[in-house]
Parts: sequence; structure tokens; C-alpha cells
Amino acid sequence: MTCANFCRIPLKPGKWISELPVCASVSDGRLRTVSTHTERLPAAVLVEAAEAAGRAPSIHNTQPWRWHVSGDTMDLHVDRTRTLPITDPDDRMLLISCGTALHHARAALAAQGYADVVELLPDPEERDHLARLTLNDPIPVTPEAMRLVQAMDRRHTDRRPTSETPPTRDQIEALRQAATGQGVDLHKFTADQLTDLVVAVSRAEDIAAGDEALRAETAYWRGPDRPPGTGLPADVIPGSRPQTDVGERDFGGPGTLEVGEEHDKHAAFVVLFSAGDDPLAWLNAGQALSAVWLTATDLGLAVLPFSQVVEIDATRALMRQMLAGLGYAHIVLRIGVADPDSANPGRTPRLPATQTITVA
Repeated sequence: MTCANFCRIPLKPGKWISELPVCASVSDGRLRTVSTHTERLPAAVLVEAAEAAGRAPSIHNTQPWRWHVSGDTMDLHVDRTRTLPITDPDDRMLLISCGTALHHARAALAAQGYADVVELLPDPEERDHLARLTLNDPIPVTPEAMRLVQAMDRRHTDRRPTSETPPTRDQIEALRQAATGQGVDLHKFTADQLTDLVVAVSRAEDIAAGDEALRAETAYWRGPDRPPGTGLPADVIPGSRPQTDVGERDFGGPGTLEVGEEHDKHAAFVVLFSAGDDPLAWLNAGQALSAVWLTATDLGLAVLPFSQVVEIDATRALMRQMLAGLGYAHIVLRIGVADPDSANPGRTPRLPATQTITVA
């Protein structure tokens, strides 16, 4: 049985990524969708993908990316006006953040029925030119691609304690497959390793607390002087320290997010890691982070990143020891099920597309 309809994929209130004619077929009880492309200018397709990338996560919600669209090509650059030179002097988290935006753009293109070709770090003489993405041949629009792009608007950082329902083994395996699809490994910490993780996070927080410049930089991105459309509003920061074993980042003061008395004992803690520890590895880690987070959102899981343990040299070395030298840790994630009785967290603001996208 087949039927023709239009697939509208929501990105944000009042904004739709496209209206694509889609042929839906049902066989063996499964829904399959195939795009029947209409003629659209490549630049228009790429601009919509860049707009979708604006929903990607970034450290302190700095959104440190800039896109330039020309014909059937889109280039990803760093925007140095939105970086963290004290917290992130090596650009590690900067490139991971930009990698999440790159994957968001690619996921949006797949949901529009387009393949892409990506060249990472295309210009050795220009370190802030991170990627060149070129439209390729039309591809079928799959339900999986549609679910990922629909997850973009629901995805958020959840700093509330998790419920007593743990993520399942199958769910963790789905996250692992999402990471390996981007060339990055995912490891779930064992109970013994969690003890070491608690120590590493605590040490990272102690080191940060003693660094006045770092504290000031963090305070700026949650304060009133941060660039409009960026940073961390009060309603995404807990009003009191959650009662969790793995301590959360100290943002220099309480916010207004209500947290209950739940714990994180039933959450899973995972680390994304790979064999490399250089700009190319960081970009790929960002793509994996996006893929894992969107998959988790689609599965109904809550995610909280712990990047502080890789931001600081001493604790990053501890993380490598925890991985027994198998690779370099890029970011730790808490994966859990949110308590349905807790207040929903707020949403971080977003920059308008006019500040992140230019078109030739």
C-alpha cells in the first residue's frame, strides 16, 4: 500500500525545514519513506541545514560557528568572538562544539533527502576553516533521518537528577552505535570506574574554583553582559546543588531551575573517546556527540555533559588512565531518564541565522 503526502519537519516554533513530497510505503508492517525531490536551489537547501545547525549544543552555549554558503557548497568557520580562551585555550571544546553543528547540518540534509561530501580542515593555512560541505546526490528520506531532525528541537541539557529508571542495555548500545558511526568509541563506566570519575570531576571543580580568570569567564557567559542569543539563562541552572555523586559544574551561583531530591545512582555514565587527540579528532568527537545526543533524545533519555574533566590537563590525564591507554577522552555524558515529576528545564537562547550564516 502506498500513499503520497507532504512531509513537514519542524525545527522550531513557526519554522519548518522544508516541505518535501514523500512517498510512504508500508510493507511487512514497516513504514518506509522515499523523497521525490522537487527542484530547489542548492543554496536554499544548505541555508536550511545551517539554520538547523543553530540548535546544536556548545560549551556554555557560545555557538562559536559561522557558515558561508556559496552555490552547492557550505563552509564552516570558527567565530572567534564567541570562544573561551581561559577555559579552552587549546580549542578542544571549541572544535567539539563546532563538530556538533556540522553533524546537525548533515542530519538536516539527510532529512531533506540529500547526501553530502565533507572535507574536514580543508585549508592547512587557515586553522579556523573547519569543514567544507558539498551537496551530493539525492538519497531516500528514511524514518531514522526524520526522527533525528525532529529530535533537534527537543534536545536540551538536563541538569536535574535522574529518576530511578535506568537506561536499558539496548539503549546504551544504540548510543554506542551512533558514536561509532562517526568514528568515535563510547564506553560505559563500570561501578569501580565511577569512583574514579567522582574523584576526577571533584578535582576538576577544585582546580576551576581556584582559578579567578576561569571563574570570571564562566560568570560572563551566564551573566547579563553575555551576547544576546547565547549563554546560560538562570532557568537552566539548578537553584541548589543536586544531591548527586558525580558533582555538576559550579557556575558561580544558583539559578532558578527546581531540582528534586532524586539522585544519579540509576544513571549511566559514558565517555566518548578515540585514538586521536588533535583538531581532527575533536571535530569528529563533536559529530559523535551530536549523533549520540540526538539518538538519546529520540529514545526519551536525558543527557548531561561533563566536559570539565577534559578541559583541565590534570583530570584529562586521569581520564586517559581510566581508559587504560586505549584512547583519549573527549567528553563524559550522564545518561538517564528524567524524573517526570520534576520541573522541566528552561531552554537556552539561540542566535539569529543572520549572525551565523552568510550567503554569496
